Amino acid sequence: MEKEPIKSHEDLEVYKMAFDVAMKIFELSKKFPVEERYSLTDQIRRSFRSVCANLAEAWRKHRYEAAFVAKLNDSEAEAAETQTWLKFAVKCSYLDVDTGRELYAVYNRVLGILVTIINNPSPWLIKR
Repeated sequence: MEKEPIKSHEDLEVYKMAFDVAMKIFELSKKFPVEERYSLTDQIRRSFRSVCANLAEAWRKHRYEAAFVAKLNDSEAEAAETQTWLKFAVKCSYLDVDTGRELYAVYNRVLGILVTIINNPSPWLIKR
């Protein structure tokens, strides 16, 4: 049985994983204290959304290796930033440790996939 061809960024498993975990964090961040609205809450939401947005941009640039890899690098950096905000949320007791570890682990998987693609982008590029 053949896999369906990837037609858009939304077909990428790494995108689906990043989007799903982002929505979990979004729901959890609604319970962060109001005084964090313009700091931790805003920062974590910006970074987890940027992981997905940069994946979408990377996919649209997969005709050009350098542009493709650059956007994947941006996505990788945003995923790592999100992990940092998750650690702050746990340390500030806005998230329980187990939830923080679970979310952090998903981002480790996202990061692993991104690094794998960055290190070998050829299969993902459109051949001209």
